[in-house]
Amino acid sequence: MLKEKAGETAGKIWIALDGTEGLTAKQIKKATKLVDKDLFLGLGWLLREEKVATQDLEGELYVKLV
Repeated sequence: MLKEKAGETAGKIWIALDGTEGLTAKQIKKATKLVDKDLFLGLGWLLREEKVATQDLEGELYVKLV
């Protein structure tokens, strides 16, 4: 069940990031209406699949598709 939720959440994040140069975690949360734990669950899935790259920019988590 958690695996299914992670995949669905990853899909929402992917859609939010598609067509952008990248977004901060706050921007992704706003676009997807995800809570922190679900956001990080989905990001973990995408990171494991090597679909996104992350970096810390001025104290903000920045995420982009690779």
